[in-house]
Amino acid sequence: MSSTHFPFSAVVGQDDLRLALLLNAVSPAVGGVLVRGEKGTAKSTAVRALSALLPQVDVVPGCRFSCAPAAPDPSCPDGPHESGPGALRHARMVELPVGASEDRLVGALDIERALAEGVKAFEPGLLADAHRGILYVDEVNLLHDHLVDVLLDAAAMGASYVEREGVSVRHAARFLLVGTMNPEEGELRPQLLDRFGLTVEVAASREPAQRVEVVRRRLAYEDDPAGFATRWAGDEHEVRARVVAARALLPKVSLGDTALLQIAAACAGFEVDGMRADIVMARTATALAAWAGRTDVRKEDVRQAALLALPHRRRRNPFDAPGIDEDLLDRILDEFPDEEPEPDPEPDPDPEGPDDGGPEGGGPDGGPGGTPPPGDGPEDQGAPADTPGAPETSEAPAEAPEAPQPAAQEAAGPEQAAVRAAEPFRTKMLSVPGLGEGASGRRSRARTAHGRTTGAQRPRGHLTKLHLTATIQAAAPHQRARGRDGRGLVIRKDDLRQATREGREGNLVLFVVDASGSMAARQRMSAVKGAVLSLLLDAYQRRDKVGLITFRGATAELALPPTSSVDAAAARLEQLPTGGRTPLAAGLLKAHEVLRIERLRDPSRRPLLVVVTDGRATSAGNAGGRTDSSPRELAGHSARLLQAGGVASVVVDCESGPVRLGLADVLARDLGGPAVTLDGLRADSLAGLVKNVRTAVASTASPNSSNRRAA
Repeated sequence: MSSTHFPFSAVVGQDDLRLALLLNAVSPAVGGVLVRGEKGTAKSTAVRALSALLPQVDVVPGCRFSCAPAAPDPSCPDGPHESGPGALRHARMVELPVGASEDRLVGALDIERALAEGVKAFEPGLLADAHRGILYVDEVNLLHDHLVDVLLDAAAMGASYVEREGVSVRHAARFLLVGTMNPEEGELRPQLLDRFGLTVEVAASREPAQRVEVVRRRLAYEDDPAGFATRWAGDEHEVRARVVAARALLPKVSLGDTALLQIAAACAGFEVDGMRADIVMARTATALAAWAGRTDVRKEDVRQAALLALPHRRRRNPFDAPGIDEDLLDRILDEFPDEEPEPDPEPDPDPEGPDDGGPEGGGPDGGPGGTPPPGDGPEDQGAPADTPGAPETSEAPAEAPEAPQPAAQEAAGPEQAAVRAAEPFRTKMLSVPGLGEGASGRRSRARTAHGRTTGAQRPRGHLTKLHLTATIQAAAPHQRARGRDGRGLVIRKDDLRQATREGREGNLVLFVVDASGSMAARQRMSAVKGAVLSLLLDAYQRRDKVGLITFRGATAELALPPTSSVDAAAARLEQLPTGGRTPLAAGLLKAHEVLRIERLRDPSRRPLLVVVTDGRATSAGNAGGRTDSSPRELAGHSARLLQAGGVASVVVDCESGPVRLGLADVLARDLGGPAVTLDGLRADSLAGLVKNVRTAVASTASPNSSNRRAA
């Protein structure tokens, strides 16, 4: 496998992506790039190619932390450094694997030597390697929470701190943070999302000619990577020289009062939180001017900066699509015209960018392809793909006839149009009982690498969290036999004890939603969807995986396989139609099948089953083909099958009206969990708090339970 990267200038299309990366190369203070898009869109290819375009860095010879000879880090673990000439090397691009440990990221401290010898034996981590270079995180949305916290701290302070049992190590860690992600696999935490200066939405081209050019260049690269890179060496040199020139021009760029007013008005008009957006836009607009070879910031620079810096900062919840209204942006900017009318554009010394006229014969769309020409408006470079024209879920026509009564509706079985979900609300805590060992999250109790210390044990493999008291207790009885003659303890490897900690884990929350005719009353289904949407929002905040099963008519359908993308689940829920009979047993059996498969894929992630129904069962559906039992008996048998498998469950009772059958309570007893009404699901409700899904059978069996009040 060749180590030659695909040339940056040979990437076809993706103008916004390449522009955002180049702006960070010109001005690292912009704050990095988050690249969102579907798989197979050259996200990783473009990022890996960027490092070849960065200017070389001058480092202290032999320093593992890349100190600059002119201004070495005074707290560098390899210091103090003597004055002398430096050594030039290429800027590094360091990749952070999703499954990396904290020690691999921040570095490892030899606790045994530190305690026994008083020596700070420190092995640098990826943050040290990335100093003055690029830190690249592929699938950044799948990164563990504790690694995200470390990245946030390092990005905010420009330094990495390692604190272990009174031993401290600090070193500089200033890097360009670049992340790529597929939104279908889950969203980023808001804190990390805001840390990225710019964001870019990428998608594969739908133009056949451009797709042909992508395939042609990729095949040519795979056949001869070195030869392909050689053919593009001239274009790479031009882009690199332009980056160096823009860096030199950057301090001379003037950011006038008009441009500052435009930036402030845009951030205020789109109601972004805090002031980071204003600062990032100012730095981006300045870098755009330098990239275009100008010393003044113009309105088109501010507009392009807004398209790159604001979309990910105006999201209020994970179900909001990123993007901004470009018409509104233009109206805001038009209120602050440039002080002087712009002169007629002069000929650009490099009008077509480094990609045009390349070895492959020009742009794939028959025209120039490559780095956007300086001064071009965003309409030529492409706005985020999902900004304009996003389809909205249609509401039901105002003239729609009133929904029939449940009995008649189920008999006829017509499909009702999808309705909008009611406004989401904050839900009460639902958790899985016991102590798990799953992925880090915020729902159920679990043994984790981070959290409160609950005990100590002998380390299994590499020691990561020392339990100091237990280690001293283990070593103390042996001091005389070991010949101790001073004040310090004689510590040996067998004395070391690993701290055991308890925190929170993320679960697999599997929703089983009744979409039959008995749920089809328009106002009722809207409330049901609002409740499920609220639970999905809670799952996002608690770092859960989610899945969605719906049942109606004669079958149950896996509408969304288990995924980390709760916004995908919300989209499927919004489009959910209703109508037909109620195959409750089929829905429960489908849940049993899905959980069985997921247990094989991820045995450490515990499931939480949330059944949203009124408890009716009017159809056997495809529930095992049994003909000697009624639909209700089949539903009870299916529920007890889930309980026997140890699945923690909760039933959200959707029954309403003056006459209540209490069927959801019966289902909850068969599942071995509680039933909670739609109203009781609210965090601010006066109904009993659901702290654990394993509620006593006695309380669920009581006919006066507060959880059986009407929704």
